[in-house]
Amino acid sequence: MTAYNRRFGKAPRHDFDVHRPLETDDDLTAFFTWREPRRVSKSLTVQYDKVLYLIEDNELSRRDIGKYIEVWHYPDGRKELRLNGVVLPYSTYDRLQEIDQGAIVDNKRLGRTLEFIKLVQDKRDNNRSQALPAGDGPSRRRRKPTEKKSQRSLDEDDMLNALKTLQSRSDEIFGTRK
Repeated sequence: MTAYNRRFGKAPRHDFDVHRPLETDDDLTAFFTWREPRRVSKSLTVQYDKVLYLIEDNELSRRDIGKYIEVWHYPDGRKELRLNGVVLPYSTYDRLQEIDQGAIVDNKRLGRTLEFIKLVQDKRDNNRSQALPAGDGPSRRRRKPTEKKSQRSLDEDDMLNALKTLQSRSDEIFGTRK
């Protein structure tokens, strides 16, 4: 850094420091948030970054149907839904949620079902939106398009292929039936 400053640094024209100190009511976290406007649906939902936000159903939030609210994405990863500066309570439904197979181990049929679901999920494109800035990590670069499909474009053929894969695995383990 010192070598860079030595090569490119310039002395200021004036010695007067025009920076003002932060006031007590200045909120730096609010300044550094990424804000996206989203419209509230009739069912009190907002979609942002492939996550469906379910706004708590009460009289005040019913008035917000059809209005635009702001989704505040903080650099540390937190998100808030705000309307006119007021934080709206919400819960989330993640469309790219993964099933944890390790949570349930006992039932043999359930294990096969979870394996089938995992095979279908492996064909799904799990990349989040690249339109917002990266948080604390490295900057996000556009990736090449993958051969994976979006959640909605997964169809019966993908499920049949997953079933065939499972069938071939069981044939390898137990041998073919006669």
